[in-house]
Amino acid sequence: MEKSKILFAQQEIYPYIKESSMSLIGRHLPQGIQERGKEIRTFMPRYGCINERRNQLHEVIRLSGMNLIINENDHPLIIKVASIPSARMQVYFIDNDDYFSRKAMLTDKSQKYYKDNDERSIFYCRGVLETVKKLAWPPDVVHCHGWISALLPIYIKKAFKDNPVFSDSKVIYSIYDDDFSGSFSKNYADKIKLPGISTEDLNLFKDPTFVNITKAAIHFSDAVIISSPKINPELEAYIKTIDKPILEYQNPDNYIDAYSEFYDEIFINNSVLS
Repeated sequence: MEKSKILFAQQEIYPYIKESSMSLIGRHLPQGIQERGKEIRTFMPRYGCINERRNQLHEVIRLSGMNLIINENDHPLIIKVASIPSARMQVYFIDNDDYFSRKAMLTDKSQKYYKDNDERSIFYCRGVLETVKKLAWPPDVVHCHGWISALLPIYIKKAFKDNPVFSDSKVIYSIYDDDFSGSFSKNYADKIKLPGISTEDLNLFKDPTFVNITKAAIHFSDAVIISSPKINPELEAYIKTIDKPILEYQNPDNYIDAYSEFYDEIFINNSVLS
């Protein structure tokens, strides 16, 4: 029997960035899923705070070189890779000097969110999809972690739905307590639009607050995992109204087994039904 393929789109992975509940899941979940007999690919942004020499990142020339157009501007897509030897795990990094050269992740020295975080999220999500296409590696499950990955569900289900690499993929969105205040740019919905995405599909993105882009990610996903013990109350209420599989928050001691079983349930069972 062919191994299930799980694609992880991470916002944070330890030890490349500082330790947090999300970065520790980013570090240990892919390894644990691989040890349970599944094939994995793992992606994260190449934030400027990542020490490339110490972490031995190097560019993958065959995957780099594409330009992504965002808000009518070209941005070169650079793919780098590094290994975590103790985990026998590779991590692919989505890089671009315009978006990821600054020496911080998501906020400036005053802890204010960068004004172009909306475009950084667009670039990251599209970069992941284009790279997986080049790898010709069709994932059975795409598991999205953190709001920087929130566009992957709509892109996979609408813009890339006829691409053979993603046509059978199931999407799971993990909800964390990674709220940001304010909202993205007013023309965010226009920036993210690609062929296959209708005006109606973009309704939740017209007021791009954290809550609304998370609701959109949930809407276009096949299933949801609650990955923090406490999440935004409005999202908590919204989840109770949806009709799709939900995995409640899991104890850190046993979450990997629960996630692995949930992947099987979402992909294998849904594939049989469809």
